[in-house]
Amino acid sequence: MERTGPTVRFSGLLATCTAAVLAAGALVATAPVASAADVDVARNGGFEAGLDGWSCTAGSGSVVSTPVHGGTKALKGTPAGNDNAKCSQAVTVKPNSRYTLSAWVQGSPVYLGATGTGTTDVSTWTQSTGAWKQLTTSFTTGPSTTSVSVYTHGWYGTPAHYVDDLTLVGPGGDPVVVPAVPAGLRTTAITSSSVALSWNAVSGATGYNVYRGGTKVASATGPSATVTGLTASTAYSFQVTATNAAGESAKSAAVTATTTAGGGGGDTKLPPRALVGYLHSSFANGSGYTRMADVPDSWDVINLAFGEPTSVTSGDIRFSLCPVAECPNVESEAEFKAAIKAKQAAGKKVLISIGGQNGQVQLASTAARDAFVTSVSKIIDTYGLDGLDIDFEGHSLSLNTGDTDFRAPTSPVIVNLISAVKTLKAKYGSGFVLTMAPETFFVQLGYQFYGSGPWGGQDPRAGAYLPVIHALRDDLTLLHVQDYNSGPIMGLDNQYHSMGGADFHIAMTDMLLAGFPVAGNTSRVFPGLRPDQVAIGLPASTQAGNGHTSPAEVNKALNCLIKKTDCGSYQTHGTWTDLRGLMTWSINWDRFNNWEFSRNFDSYFGS
Repeated sequence: MERTGPTVRFSGLLATCTAAVLAAGALVATAPVASAADVDVARNGGFEAGLDGWSCTAGSGSVVSTPVHGGTKALKGTPAGNDNAKCSQAVTVKPNSRYTLSAWVQGSPVYLGATGTGTTDVSTWTQSTGAWKQLTTSFTTGPSTTSVSVYTHGWYGTPAHYVDDLTLVGPGGDPVVVPAVPAGLRTTAITSSSVALSWNAVSGATGYNVYRGGTKVASATGPSATVTGLTASTAYSFQVTATNAAGESAKSAAVTATTTAGGGGGDTKLPPRALVGYLHSSFANGSGYTRMADVPDSWDVINLAFGEPTSVTSGDIRFSLCPVAECPNVESEAEFKAAIKAKQAAGKKVLISIGGQNGQVQLASTAARDAFVTSVSKIIDTYGLDGLDIDFEGHSLSLNTGDTDFRAPTSPVIVNLISAVKTLKAKYGSGFVLTMAPETFFVQLGYQFYGSGPWGGQDPRAGAYLPVIHALRDDLTLLHVQDYNSGPIMGLDNQYHSMGGADFHIAMTDMLLAGFPVAGNTSRVFPGLRPDQVAIGLPASTQAGNGHTSPAEVNKALNCLIKKTDCGSYQTHGTWTDLRGLMTWSINWDRFNNWEFSRNFDSYFGS
């Protein structure tokens, strides 16, 4: 969270990637002639059967009868807003084989590419409008690659484009057979209302189904899943099957798990749908100061920004109201405390948020840990607060070299933070509200990278929140990852997703709920959280942070996650009907933007 205006991050990386993509179009050579054994393995590349075999982002793809290049039909892609009209198809291929991808296109720009090749993914594009032009690129599959995704798309804010006669020429894929029965089914985490499962990956499987007591309750694309909505202190039996285009395997051997007696994170009396916001209480910026008494009733959780340490490593957290010189309309301490009590009497929760952009906190010693507990307790008691929000950013959390298992962390800054929060939870009891607001770099990036990696050299902060979230999952009330100020992040579909539209929030949130193997290690699966423990974090206005999402796109994300509609190209791993709600930076910026964010929340959920 930022005390000032938005900070642009990853700009150099994005510029480099963009330059590489643009250069690709100029480097594509004329496609080699197919050998006698080669065939076109793409399905319905002429779109004569409509969109059969193709998946297009919501509403962006349609089939037209004019203009066409060959046959009687062609694909029309219509970019709109943050949607570039991407259409894609999964194609069965053979390992270690050369393939040539080609399509005729009309419009500018139009992109053609392939991902999941197992070697180097490829793309090319056309820069000119007018007559039909042929795009061609080639790739060689990896030693274990049996499926690739071919795609085409336009660009944001450009007119409609057309695609026809798409082919992928190379060795025909082997016949698809029903996959083998999954082995190694086991539990990886158990709470009062959920059981996380993992199993050995099955060759040739494109998905998995999870059964509870013989009834299908979940689907997954990888070898892990979390079953939620369970009853405390109850025994359940689970099995899993593997699926692909040929069908579904028999069920695996069963594993039995008994849920725990009760989770600490649920007894906090939050409404089923909660709106969380940060209130600039200790500082002012371009959004202006908002008094506690003036916060509208829309807000269910109010995080006071920020408690900050006396030094990075002291653990001694201090909080005070914004100085009068900086905030002329600031209320008195007595008025502030009275307003907090009034909010709580109305059923609202008020928390102290620790950290933020400027508040680096490193609990590298037990002395810092103990100072953290003492000082945070003093703030909570002084203002009569309901709990704690952990908003550690920057270099607050990182993993020491060799700390590679999120389930058993050894880095002092991680271990001491977990210990400190557990002490606070024990002190204040089951009603203690605990929330966290990490950035995507510290959570979802852990799907690809964790700490400095098995051989060193990676950013030690990558995925560094995962051991904290995992250790405190039974005490955690809400996790609201900041889906902004972020570079592109890979989702469970192994595609990169970029902030600013519904797709980013869908993919990032689905990862938290479905769980994922950390750094690709299927023996170390981060179990999904309960939907009621998760809210989506967004900026309230374009001034509040990079990645502002329009209300229409916010609603699309909610529709997909809660109702499984408006999902676009990303397919969620469940229908998350109990998703708790939304978080925003910040209440002040929402007021500056005429309350657009909170009014949209109220309208969507019928408040």
